Amino acid sequence: MYFYLMLRNFQILYLFCIAFFFGIQFSNSQNAVTDKPYTTLKQPPYLKAGDTVAIVAPSGILKNREDEIKQAQDLLKRWGLHVVVGKHIFKAENHFAGLDDERCEDLQKVLDNPTISAIWCARGGYGTVRILDKLNFEVFNKSPKWLIGYSDITALHSQIHNEGIESLHAIMCVSLPKDETEIEASISTFKNTLFGEPLSYTLEGSTYNKTGQATGQLVGGNLTLLHTMLGSKTSIDTSGKILFIEEIGEYKYHIDRMLQSLKRAGYFDNCQGVIVGDMSKMRTNTTLWGTSIEQLILDAFSEYNFPIAFNMPAGHEKDNRALILGRTINLSVSKNKSSIVFN
Repeated sequence: MYFYLMLRNFQILYLFCIAFFFGIQFSNSQNAVTDKPYTTLKQPPYLKAGDTVAIVAPSGILKNREDEIKQAQDLLKRWGLHVVVGKHIFKAENHFAGLDDERCEDLQKVLDNPTISAIWCARGGYGTVRILDKLNFEVFNKSPKWLIGYSDITALHSQIHNEGIESLHAIMCVSLPKDETEIEASISTFKNTLFGEPLSYTLEGSTYNKTGQATGQLVGGNLTLLHTMLGSKTSIDTSGKILFIEEIGEYKYHIDRMLQSLKRAGYFDNCQGVIVGDMSKMRTNTTLWGTSIEQLILDAFSEYNFPIAFNMPAGHEKDNRALILGRTINLSVSKNKSSIVFN
């Protein structure tokens, strides 16, 4: 009897330990999936006259583009801002604006510099992903500032979002034409947003719009870059958020392939809505796709119930309006129009 009782007690203790251990493991696993490190992202201080903006080139080469950088400096000065330019901005290393270490050095210096209030990327192209893992955001996290750009700069926007800080999807230095009135609305929304003016848009309607309403943080950018980040620590969790996408120079089947790849990875499973910007200069394949780019996007998202708004003037066209990435927005979509209000 004594042996039986000892064995019974041992079995009970064993089962309790197993249940406790796996219960803790299950609980930790769930927390790893559902815990969100940030509910509201940090907002960098809005700019005021006398603040300093740094211009850097983390991506493509700026060969023979000194005049455009000078024009960007003059624009900022007219707004009452001071300007500093990265040491290596006009370096040339094949496709890039200098070696990876040089581009990283310029960006790291301004990320860490407490006298800099905003970082304006000179251009996109390709190259930001090559320096992401070389950057240290520790000082930046303690004293955030606006990071501005689009296209290839989506890689930085994604990383900064995961650091818990808002950033600004907007025109870059080389976006400025000689006649700035050609993009007056783009410049205006860029300036107004930097200086803290309320931001909202009413978009033209589209028969392709998928109607509905949603609220969530705005995330996203260039589709190729979002796809490139997939599986890395820089990839964005779109759960409870509203995704903005834009693209340039791709075949339709490339667009579909990226959307299908993201979908298979569960990227859109808990997304609250999608805003579609410019799909510029779509290339024509020898085998025609057969539908419009809008229908392609609707088909890729057909299994989801969230609203989809087309006609956001943001991306690689001249009319490239500012968007605060990481800011909570209210999205309302009908066939006649869509509205985006930044909170």
